[in-house]
Amino acid sequence: MLATIEGIELLERSEILAKMILDSDIAAQYRVCLYNLRESEESQKKIRDFVKLKDLYEDVQRFGKYHPDYKKIMFEVRKAKREMDLDPFVAEFKLAENDLQGLLDEVSVLIGGAVSENIKVPTGDPFFEHSSCSGGCGSGGCST
Repeated sequence: MLATIEGIELLERSEILAKMILDSDIAAQYRVCLYNLRESEESQKKIRDFVKLKDLYEDVQRFGKYHPDYKKIMFEVRKAKREMDLDPFVAEFKLAENDLQGLLDEVSVLIGGAVSENIKVPTGDPFFEHSSCSGGCGSGGCST
């Protein structure tokens, strides 16, 4: 494969963009929240308990309400999920994760729009899929 000046320039710019994302406040907050979550024994126990119950839940789903422990397991799974979701480190991590995903989605939309207006970027966010923003609204590119 022959390297062209444009290809090399594109690689350099993509590396600069990746470094900017990694050095952003949003990515730094994500790393802090991930560290806090991993270091919290209580949070990790809640996650392990939920995962263990989730395996039982998947087994129950094969038989549905006819499984002998259906009600008990369904109740325990919902209870464990609620305890896990209400854990401060889990909640903080989920918010940071959503913020980082939002940043990555916005960058993807900007890059896709720079190539062509017809490029569809799978962001998983209905705002980006149905809006008439050619860039993210944070960039001032929104015409709605």
